[in-house]
Amino acid sequence: MPKYHVYGIGNALVDMEYEVEPDDLTKLRIDKGVMTLVDEAHQTEIMAHLAERHHVKGSGGSAANSVIAVSQLGGRGFYSCKVANDPLGQFYLDDLIANGVETNRHGERDDGHTGRCVVLVTPDSDRTMVTFLGVSGGLSERELVTQAIAESAYFYMEGYLVTSDSARAAVIAGHDLARQAGVKTAISLSDPNMVAYFKPGLLDMIGPGVDFLFANEAEAQGMAGSDDLETTLAYLKTIASEFAITRGPEGALIWDGDRMIEIDAVPVKAVDSVGAGDMFAGAFLYGLTQGWGHERAGALAAATAAKLVTSLGPRIPTAETQTILRRFL
Repeated sequence: MPKYHVYGIGNALVDMEYEVEPDDLTKLRIDKGVMTLVDEAHQTEIMAHLAERHHVKGSGGSAANSVIAVSQLGGRGFYSCKVANDPLGQFYLDDLIANGVETNRHGERDDGHTGRCVVLVTPDSDRTMVTFLGVSGGLSERELVTQAIAESAYFYMEGYLVTSDSARAAVIAGHDLARQAGVKTAISLSDPNMVAYFKPGLLDMIGPGVDFLFANEAEAQGMAGSDDLETTLAYLKTIASEFAITRGPEGALIWDGDRMIEIDAVPVKAVDSVGAGDMFAGAFLYGLTQGWGHERAGALAAATAAKLVTSLGPRIPTAETQTILRRFL
């Protein structure tokens, strides 16, 4: 029995979420629907523009959201990240622990700024993210906890880390440690821009292959270099033993290594899609680590992701997550 069901590694970002109009994105020089890295000055400008808007704050980052989802469902999670010696850094660590996730707290925290992600939600429920990495851009092998990796069922990598040389090296080192310990590996491609601009780096992180890969349709097609579904599926089989492609209202496709499984979407009125893919991945990994089949794990993932998009924020209350889980037990 592993000590941790999922060991995740990713950016430590304090999410600050705002409801905006498309015109706001134009005024702020932001591309809609993707994640854009900006410097602190540009992000501060954006936050000043939105100062009068209501916003929700919480510990975030793609892999963090997934590991927290594992914990909310009753699993055990560990998260490696890097925060600064500032108030937001302490808030981030406290919030992780409050959500039942253990984290690397060894060593001294660096001076500087903890990463922030301004999440802009438009009326069509689309999310646009503007990220200042702060010290998270310097995440390195120092943040790895070798024993915790070896004591995990899955080592889960966040595709966003591909933008940092030191973070990418840490992911590759962690991936190697996991394989040597017989720990399964999984990766999320994270964002179409990561695929468009950093595909070679993502392939370095994937290395000789991963046990499971998560992607939305645009990310999967970008990796395959094709908008043809069969070509895309064939390519993913060369880099992952199993995978899931999320397709929004069209549900998801799951390759379990032997057959393709179609998972129906749960019809809901979407308010905010932030974190839907992260919730899907976390719930799916929870199911796999409980010995569930891919179809059952996929149905749980679809149900929790559907619930998440009906309200603002990258996660739903633990009590509501548990209510959904009971339908599958």
